[in-house]
Amino acid sequence: MRKFVITIEGKSYEVGVEEVTDGAPVQAAPAVSAAPAAAPAAAPAAPAGGEKVLSPFPGLIKKFLVGEGDTVKKDQPILVLEAMKMDNDITAPVAGKVSFKTAVGNNVETNTLLAVIG
Repeated sequence: MRKFVITIEGKSYEVGVEEVTDGAPVQAAPAVSAAPAAAPAAAPAAPAGGEKVLSPFPGLIKKFLVGEGDTVKKDQPILVLEAMKMDNDITAPVAGKVSFKTAVGNNVETNTLLAVIG
């Protein structure tokens, strides 16, 4: 059995994966247990007067769903990030006015600053 630590939304889990040989029956996987989480990486500091919206993964900025300077609610979709041919709504982490820091058509990497909500 091989053990792996997987982190999902900042919480770490230890899982065991059974190796399968030719024709061997697959056995039930052991229960998943929470592993002690490693200290999360320090989040980038929010700029004065606003909360950063960072790209969760690499992708293409497909379109803005609100206008520059518009007031948005917490969890309101503000832009569409395309990754692996799938459209993903990026939402506002807080309520406030939107200031975009990228442009439609830009390719971005993980943790690229997309907007500031303030």
